[in-house]
Amino acid sequence: MSSIINKLDKNKIPKHIAMIMDGNGRWAKEQGKNRIFGHQQGVETVRKMVEVCPRIGVEYLTLYAFSTENWSRPKFEVNALMELLVNSLRKEIKKLHENNVRIHAIGCIDDLPKKAQKKLAESAELTKNNTGLNLILALSYSAQWDIVNATKLIAGQVKSGILDIEDVTKERFSSYLSTRNFPNPELLIRTSGERRISNYLLWELAYAEFYFTNTHWPAFTEESLYEAIFDYQNRERRFGKTSEQITQ
Repeated sequence: MSSIINKLDKNKIPKHIAMIMDGNGRWAKEQGKNRIFGHQQGVETVRKMVEVCPRIGVEYLTLYAFSTENWSRPKFEVNALMELLVNSLRKEIKKLHENNVRIHAIGCIDDLPKKAQKKLAESAELTKNNTGLNLILALSYSAQWDIVNATKLIAGQVKSGILDIEDVTKERFSSYLSTRNFPNPELLIRTSGERRISNYLLWELAYAEFYFTNTHWPAFTEESLYEAIFDYQNRERRFGKTSEQITQ
């Protein structure tokens, strides 16, 4: 591990990393266990990432914890995931607070069980003045829902005369999204070999670098994170410009 971390450029650590934590069920199957065991082990990986990220300079970590499409999974699994969310927050919130982590949640939070909504609200309130890592949990989240919702809000203000349609810029549109208080991610990491973004941060990932690994989420380690960041640091981010313009 020491060799890869020593290769990292401390001045080029992504400020915001988004993660799609995929492969809990497949990892569990490989271990001869049930899917819930995989999700439980996935929480351990989350704990590691929350510890490592602020140590190396990451300021925002957004985790795709539960998508709107995940509601179609078997009921027992959905219920287990909701219980896991509540129990994890209950167990970890004191340490997170002590470590200066601030908790945020984005998505259709009203769709979550009341118990989960209450625990999320309590966690956000407790940590609201923390200045360390911003941990953003995407729960019952859909990027398409967020974009449609922002469009409705803007249309309503244009219709009522509060907003002029000519004032609708990409910056103003961004201010109506649930992610408006966060910078866009520079790096997206998806585990378990899938190579798609699955309705996740469609607007915000417009110029992010994508890193896909075959490693299942429960097996994703601190070293795995360093490898992803090292790969990111060795890419040329042009934002529509030429290589010559970037190097000038």
